[in-house]
Amino acid sequence: MTHPGQLLKQRELYAGKELGQNFLSNPGMARLIVGKIGISKETRVLEIGPGLGALTIPVAQAAFHVTAVEKDSRLIPLLQQELDSENVENVDILNKDIFKVDIKEIANNRKLVVIGNLPYNISSQILIRLIEERTYVEKAFLMFQKELAKRIIAPPGGREYSRLSAVAQYAADISFVTHIGPASFFPKPDVDSIILKFNFLEPEDFNKEQEKVLFDVIKASFSKRRKTLKNSMTGGGDREFKKEMVAHALELAGIDANRRAETLTVEEFKSLARAVLEIS
Repeated sequence: MTHPGQLLKQRELYAGKELGQNFLSNPGMARLIVGKIGISKETRVLEIGPGLGALTIPVAQAAFHVTAVEKDSRLIPLLQQELDSENVENVDILNKDIFKVDIKEIANNRKLVVIGNLPYNISSQILIRLIEERTYVEKAFLMFQKELAKRIIAPPGGREYSRLSAVAQYAADISFVTHIGPASFFPKPDVDSIILKFNFLEPEDFNKEQEKVLFDVIKASFSKRRKTLKNSMTGGGDREFKKEMVAHALELAGIDANRRAETLTVEEFKSLARAVLEIS
């Protein structure tokens, strides 16, 4: 791979700070990541933010096909140049915002493996999008800022456990893949990164509409996390939860109304959502 700094200099370009661009520049780390993903010649990959192809090329060499979604149009010619130099022909580049991409259409009745060196400023939103679209995604290997990764995998009971923790742990079995230091990127970020693996789970207890209620219950519960559930849920989230209904739902679910959201397990959130659905 050509060093990102050299490629950008060729076109008098720069890493876009507003897009959270830090390009993987360590070939050894790229090979290590691809080895841990475990791609086969049957694998169809969706890559979010391929940048200059540090992961795209070794992934494509191991996979059946890669759809690479890159928002920054400046990078497309450079990415194509890198693919051509390695004779890689099984990559389709989409110059689009990942939030405007039809993941179902890309999957085409097959499960995808998603990889991504995610921009730090929108990594949470991208994860939520993949959770919502996980019917079409078998697993994902996503790179996060270290502190966010720690929050995603945090257990209940601590300050790091959050709305994102509960939603992600409901939707997937999550495991640590590897740690990546700033020296493996260009330009060097100020923080360490961690790759997490998400084995997405099919919804078993809730249909699509019921799952929306579950996610809104979780959102409302964490909306005022310093308050007890009976107070934080009232008026929180996108759905209107009235005080009397909240008290009834908590009682029906067998959850003490004076507990805080950060103490609830995923199973308890599911019980609370079932109670809300039963009442409504």
